[in-house]
Amino acid sequence: MNKQDIQDIKELLSAPKKVVIVPHKNPDGDAMGSSLGLYHYLTKLNHEVQVIAPNDYPDFLKWLPGDSSVIKYESAVKESDALIKNADVIFTLDFNALHRTGSMEDILTSSMAIKIMIDHHQQPDDYATYMYSDVSMCSTCQMMYHFLEMLGEEDCIDKDIATCLYTGIMTDTGSFRFRSTSSMTHRVIANLIDRGADNAQIHNSIYDTNSYARLQLLGCALSNLKIVPELCTAYISLSQKELNKYNFKKGDTEGFVNYGLSLKGIIFAVIFIEHQQESIIKISMRSKGDFDVNQFARTYFNGGGHTNASGGRSELSLSATIEKFITILPSHKKDLNP
Repeated sequence: MNKQDIQDIKELLSAPKKVVIVPHKNPDGDAMGSSLGLYHYLTKLNHEVQVIAPNDYPDFLKWLPGDSSVIKYESAVKESDALIKNADVIFTLDFNALHRTGSMEDILTSSMAIKIMIDHHQQPDDYATYMYSDVSMCSTCQMMYHFLEMLGEEDCIDKDIATCLYTGIMTDTGSFRFRSTSSMTHRVIANLIDRGADNAQIHNSIYDTNSYARLQLLGCALSNLKIVPELCTAYISLSQKELNKYNFKKGDTEGFVNYGLSLKGIIFAVIFIEHQQESIIKISMRSKGDFDVNQFARTYFNGGGHTNASGGRSELSLSATIEKFITILPSHKKDLNP
C-alpha cells in the first residue's frame, strides 16, 4: 500500500460512509480481532459500520469488545445482502480470495462498493480497489495496527481496539512463539498493552476456558496420533463419530495439530478432521524450518496459507484422504530431513 493509496483512503473515510467489514469463513482470533478492532476505530469516526462474519465462530472469541454487534451471514442472509448492496466501502480482512467467504462470495463479487483488502496470506487475488498485502507479517491484526499508523491514527487506539488487536496477534503467533513473530511484533504488543490491552486476561479468556468434553476430545486425538519417523511427520485424525462422542463445538480442535509438531524430530504435522455436514475432510498443517506447507496444501489439498501454517480440504473419505497423504509423503523425503 503506497502513500497515494493511504491518502485516497484517508479522503474516502473523511466523511461518514456505510462500511461493511468481512472476515473469512470460520473466523479465528486474527480475523475477528482485526474486524472488531477496525469496527471500533471506524465507529469513532461516525461511520455506519457492520461486521458480517460468514458463519459462527468459537465461543472463546465471543468476549471480544463489540462481539454482540456482529451479524452471522448464514443466519441473516437477507439482512446481510442488503447491507452489502448498500455499502460504500467493504473491508475484507485476513483473507485474499473471495471464495474464502463461502456463500458470501457472489454478493461480495457483485458489490460495487470500494473494496479494501488487508491480509498476510500468500498469492492474493486481484479483487480489491486498495490492497495491503504483506506475507512477512505475523498477523492481520499487526497489519491493522500499522494501517492505523499509516493513516496517522495511532492515537485513536483505545482499550477496546488494543484488546482486539492483541488477541489476533497472540493467537496467530501461537502466543508469540512462531517464527513470524518479529521484534516489531513485540514493540506493537508493548504499545497495545500501554493502551489498555490486559495481556493476562486476554490469554486466560482464549486458552483457559476448556470444557471437560474438549479435554476428552484432545485425549482421543492424541490416542489417534501417528508418526512417520523416517519422514519426520506426525498426523492426527478425528472422525465425525469421535467428534460427536465428545460433543464437539466449533473451535474445540484449535491447536490440536501443534501437539504433533511438538514431538522431538518432527518437522511436519497434520490433523485430518471429518465434517460430514459439508462432505469434506478439513486439514490443518504445521511445519518447522523451511518445509513449505502452503505449497503442499495448494498442490494436493485445495488449500494454502503460510509457509509454516496452512490448511486444505479433501472430498475423499477420511481413510482415503489419509491414504493419499501417506502416498504423497515419500516424494518430499528430501525436504523432510532435518
